[in-house]
Formats: sequence, C-alpha cells, structure tokens
Amino acid sequence: MIVSLTIVRYRKAFVPFALLAMALHRLPLVLQKGCTFWKLLGCGKNGSFDLTPDWQQWGLLASWNTCEDFERFYTSSFVAGWWRKLTTESWTILAEPLQSHGKWDGQEPFGQPNNKTYNGPVAVLTRATIRLNRLKNFWSNVDQAAQLMTKSEGYIASVGIGEAPAVRQATFSIWESIDDVKAFAYRSREHAEVIKKTRSENWYSEELFARFKPIAAWGTLNGVDPLQGKIKFNAQ
Repeated sequence: MIVSLTIVRYRKAFVPFALLAMALHRLPLVLQKGCTFWKLLGCGKNGSFDLTPDWQQWGLLASWNTCEDFERFYTSSFVAGWWRKLTTESWTILAEPLQSHGKWDGQEPFGQPNNKTYNGPVAVLTRATIRLNRLKNFWSNVDQAAQLMTKSEGYIASVGIGEAPAVRQATFSIWESIDDVKAFAYRSREHAEVIKKTRSENWYSEELFARFKPIAAWGTLNGVDPLQGKIKFNAQ
C-alpha cells in the first residue's frame, strides 16, 4: 500500500472552481483504478486544526494498491489535469504506513501496520470527528496545542485539513523522527493535558492516528518543499 497527500493552491479568481471540485471530483475518484480510499479536503490557515478556512488551498488524501496506480492517476486522470490547469502551486508526498490506530468513516484506510523499527523523518496524521456538544471544549484548547507543536524540537511542517468546517478535522505534520513526535505528544505537559481531556471529556465520536514513512515528495507547500534534502528520493 502507498498513501498520497496532494495539497494544491488555486488562483484567487478560481476559488469557485475549487468549491466545484469538491463535488465534481468524486465520481472520477470512485472509478479510479487501484484507489482503495480517498478524501477530498479543505485546508485551515495556520497549519493545524483551524476554524478559519483557506479558500485557495485544498487537498486530496488517498490510499493506493501500488505506486503504479498512483502514477497512473497523477499523470493522466481528470483530477490531476484539473489541478495542472487551475492551480498555482502543488505539493505531493508519497508515504508508506508505519502504524495506524482508529477509523475514518468506519474504515481502516491504512490497514493495521505496526512497524516499530523505522528510524528517519516521519509524517503523522491526526484525525477526528468532534462531538457537537464538545465543540466549545475542543476549540478552546486546540490553539495552544497547535502553537506548541510548531515550536517543538524536530517539527518540520504541518497542514490543517478537514472534510467539514469545525467538526471533521485533521492535521498532517512532518517531523525529523518518531522520537520527536513522542516528545511532543507525551512529554510536553501542555499537550499531555489536552490528550487527557480528549479522553475524560469524550471529545470525539471517531478518531484516527497514523504514522508514515515518507518515500517521495515534490512541488512546494507555501513556497517550499518541507522534505527537500530530508529523504533519499525527491522527484516529480
């Protein structure tokens, strides 16, 4: 299995086309050979969970049977052609699942990998559906956690992605190592308190946490390729 995340930025005048794509691209993705899971995503402004959407930036997260299946999509699909014509910036990462716990819309999109021996740059996906009666609790705590993440040792970059404003949110972040992820998640007092609250106050109706080994990346995200020089293969 291979997992892809593509983040694209539309020209400001083409934002209506970005909104249209959220509906129009569903059928081609349903029919796309070798694609086992996909989500069309909006993006937040500040690189993490965010109530303020970035109307120019959008994403697609997908799982593929093989790299060849992804390459076929990326080079010749209707969706990829749409991106090439209407966007000003695009960044894609390909990654192999290392660990995955939880579900997304009742599915386990990345299987049940449990690779604990990998040592190198790591991508992390944290995704949740927030209970409506816990929205205030969630959003009153998330800003502090996001600010702490960007200042943590080993943090490289992140993007806030989601399927629905306020309720169905995710963060895709990139780190120098798994040890850096663990230090942020469990050894920082502030973040540990947030994790504790998610359990004691039952914030989420569904959640998923996954780690990935980046194997390729190309293009730019907000002007730079976050993984440039950090993995062995960076190519388009």
